[in-house]
Amino acid sequence: MRPKIISISNQKGGVGKTTTSINLGSSFAVLGKRTLLIDLDPQANATTGLGYNPDSFSSHIYHVMIGEKDAGSVIQETKLKDFCLISSHPDLVGVEVELMDVPLRERILSRALASVSGEFDFIVIDCPPSLGLLTLNALTAAHSLLVPVQCEYYALEGLKSLMNTFRLVKKRLNPSLSIEGFLLTMFDSRTRLSHDIAENVKAHFNSQVFRTIIPRNIRLCEAPSFGVPICLYDISSKGAQHYLMLAKEILDMEVEHES
Repeated sequence: MRPKIISISNQKGGVGKTTTSINLGSSFAVLGKRTLLIDLDPQANATTGLGYNPDSFSSHIYHVMIGEKDAGSVIQETKLKDFCLISSHPDLVGVEVELMDVPLRERILSRALASVSGEFDFIVIDCPPSLGLLTLNALTAAHSLLVPVQCEYYALEGLKSLMNTFRLVKKRLNPSLSIEGFLLTMFDSRTRLSHDIAENVKAHFNSQVFRTIIPRNIRLCEAPSFGVPICLYDISSKGAQHYLMLAKEILDMEVEHES
């Protein structure tokens, strides 16, 4: 068994990247797919959003990146069955400098994940909001890139450089990397702006935009402060239902590709 590895990236902050990482990953788990979430962002928001203090772990993704630990030894179980976490820590911010002279440093994560690939159906990587070495590692390790795009002004800002990075990684480091899809987030059906942005993104990226759209949802915003994914906080909420729809849409695409 080989897991599908999905990197969730957009160097623009505040687009729903960590929310998507946590809630897509947990939705896969709810649907019976054993899933690992890797928090690759030094801000460690996915770690705290699942109720953990980054300082409470003696080892985390930083130790994997600098070669002190193997990936299997830093995996934590979460409150949700079949949903595991490799936590982050602010120390990760120094990795770029520490690995400056390491050969094949873009492939560290890819090599590290080989040892745990038999244990999971999906691995979801929450990338930092930048296009540095950590994001390069995530894209080199991944099968696909999922891009959250918020339905607000400047939604397309920064996507050009992300797509340039995607093409560069595909050309030089990971030829099998594909676009999983563009996910419209924070959609407010009451505003003309949200509808206009959604149409604009669909005009740019056509069939690569997911049918599922994530609405603005108070429950989604509240869940991280309780340290649980939305499916454990309020499974009946719009936010939970839409992330489950997204997980099903991705699973259906997997079945289509295999047939």
